[in-house]
Amino acid sequence: MSYHVELIPNRKSRPTILLREAWREGKRVRKKTLSNLTHLPPSIVDGIRAMLKGGVVYGSVDEAFAVKRTLPHGHVAAVFGTAMKLGLDRLLHRKSGRARQLALASIVIRAIFPCSKLATSRILSSKTASTSLGTILGLGEVSGNEALSMLDWLAERQKWIELSLGRRHLAGGTVILYDVTSSYVEGRECSLAAFGYNRDKKKDRKQIVFGLLCSAEGCPVAVEVFSGNTADPTTVGSQVSKIRSRFGIDRVALVGDRGMITTARIREDLVPAGLDWISALKTDDIRKLLVSKDEDSAPPLRPERLVPDAVAEISSPEFPGERLIVCFNPRLKEQRQRKRRELLEATERILEKISRAVERPNSELRGKDKINRRVGREANRRKVEKHFDITVTDESVTWSRNERKIREEGRLDGIYIIRTSVGKRELEAERAVEAYKGLCGVERAFRSIKTSLRIRPVYVYSENHVRGHVLLCMLAYYVQWHMRRRLAPLLFEDDDREGAAGKRRTPVEKSAVSDRAKGKSATKKTPEGLRVHSFETLMEDLGTLCLNEVTAPGNADHGFHVLTEPTELQRKAFKLLEIDWGRFVPSKRTV
Repeated sequence: MSYHVELIPNRKSRPTILLREAWREGKRVRKKTLSNLTHLPPSIVDGIRAMLKGGVVYGSVDEAFAVKRTLPHGHVAAVFGTAMKLGLDRLLHRKSGRARQLALASIVIRAIFPCSKLATSRILSSKTASTSLGTILGLGEVSGNEALSMLDWLAERQKWIELSLGRRHLAGGTVILYDVTSSYVEGRECSLAAFGYNRDKKKDRKQIVFGLLCSAEGCPVAVEVFSGNTADPTTVGSQVSKIRSRFGIDRVALVGDRGMITTARIREDLVPAGLDWISALKTDDIRKLLVSKDEDSAPPLRPERLVPDAVAEISSPEFPGERLIVCFNPRLKEQRQRKRRELLEATERILEKISRAVERPNSELRGKDKINRRVGREANRRKVEKHFDITVTDESVTWSRNERKIREEGRLDGIYIIRTSVGKRELEAERAVEAYKGLCGVERAFRSIKTSLRIRPVYVYSENHVRGHVLLCMLAYYVQWHMRRRLAPLLFEDDDREGAAGKRRTPVEKSAVSDRAKGKSATKKTPEGLRVHSFETLMEDLGTLCLNEVTAPGNADHGFHVLTEPTELQRKAFKLLEIDWGRFVPSKRTV
């Protein structure tokens, strides 16, 4: 391996002067450009050329070059390079402009180091930069107000961004996954914030609700923000309109959980729009299938005849025009039986505590009304009071388990039923089950958006800013989703999907793990001997690949960029991403 200065002639302009690295691979000589020296004074270029040939220009290397600034670059090159390969810049807007550059930069920062809009502006500003991103995009100084204005611009562009994503990842006759979640909001000024069912366990905070549409593989394509007190099923109507009018998809099956796609939503939203659906029956609806309306015929569902891990189809007049696909999971049955047993025992301990309090001498817990209030407040804490027959008198509390109710509920343990309007020719029963279980991809997206991308808490207040912030987080996850799939061999993720799928006999079984993934988990190393990372720690490792601003003494106004040498792990990561880590280094620089 050697380094040299090479002069590249140009026909109509001055020659290009490059600092290059050369090495031999077999009979071929490979070259790589490390820096562009064309803008430097000839005296400095001559000095560099002399040094590379073994000459001495200065007394020491420190005298020859000064590193004026070092900016973490590797993680920026990985995320920004992936975003450019995905065409995210043109996805935001066809024409380049400062708003598009700021939006693109904010998405990259959100994927690397999620922070407030003010902190983002400081990371991107040239004087306070902590990464090379601002230098790559040439943003100069960025103010906090610019970052907020960018959210308004992004919210206005949402319709066209989602349209482009829909054309890219959705097609006629496809499956679309949909689910909603919530995020709590700081402050009291947000018009969308309201008290509602809080999934973040922040009951004292107002929240917003947002729904996410994903492709069958879990790739996000659209997001919509709702008021914090919006019920999950009421969000389906707007998604139906979006699928029909914005995406223009003729044949599609919307997949949602049993609390989302209810019978009312099917009747009022999906059927009038001509959309198919895949969902599941609630427990009360499944119980209806245990009883036959006709005394001469057997009920549609007979749990004792179900085969473990098998898929069976039934029909019922209770659900006309629908396919009902019954799944029986024996592991789920065992889990529910164990959990019910533990909840019953916990409730009995609560009742025993109340009984001892009543029987204590001089106890204040006397009288039927007082005892009933205490029992009513405490006995259903575990939600299984319905399985007890409780008798309260003025001086005692007695109870017994209602074994008949427990047995009746236990008949449905391990059973769940998929409901769909898609015909057998278009969708086999096994594929329908797989499509419904694909909702775990949306749950995975919510988990990443809330944790690694830190959508919460929401600090912006205006409606447009909130919508822009949520869209920004979704686009950051979009880039991250593609990166995870490419970087899977280096991550604690299964990179052998076919091997894992081959270990499952039916879609009812639990998702299997491939032998390759088990090997990575056991040894914490890849087959090449590289350390396995999480996505976050891999980004931190790539961040140690730095962009150095180098100047020569006596020429402080002129400088050039030099990258640190990548490690073997970093080379492997960029190879998987198919990105050149030095591609985004500015060719000219006046320090």
